[in-house]
Amino acid sequence: MSNQESLESGACCSPLVREPLTEDWAGDLARMFKALGDPVRLRLLSLVASHAGGEACVFDISESFDLSQPTISHHLKVLRAAGLLDCERRGTWVYYWVIPSALQQLCAVLLTESGPAVPAEACAEVSA
Repeated sequence: MSNQESLESGACCSPLVREPLTEDWAGDLARMFKALGDPVRLRLLSLVASHAGGEACVFDISESFDLSQPTISHHLKVLRAAGLLDCERRGTWVYYWVIPSALQQLCAVLLTESGPAVPAEACAEVSA
């Protein structure tokens, strides 16, 4: 069973200290971490995730930044391409939400056995 399949089935994957990443999984994770390496995109993800109901309209998101709407749209597109967000058009607005399994992957891969005790269930809580 691959690490991705483990996450989708609800099992938390092995952290880096127990098992090397496959080439495909490393590529997927690198895209996600690269997307989050920009402070604007990290804030965007946080705004969407913490918004009431777990989804946010572009209008609601844009108000929090001193950036043009095309710039916000570009950053949201990068987050979508990395597999961190999904969206749906409703009338004239586009609504975004976080993909829980993506956050589970990021959480799970960073767990360490020698660091602070973080229960495996913490990864599952990300999707709650």
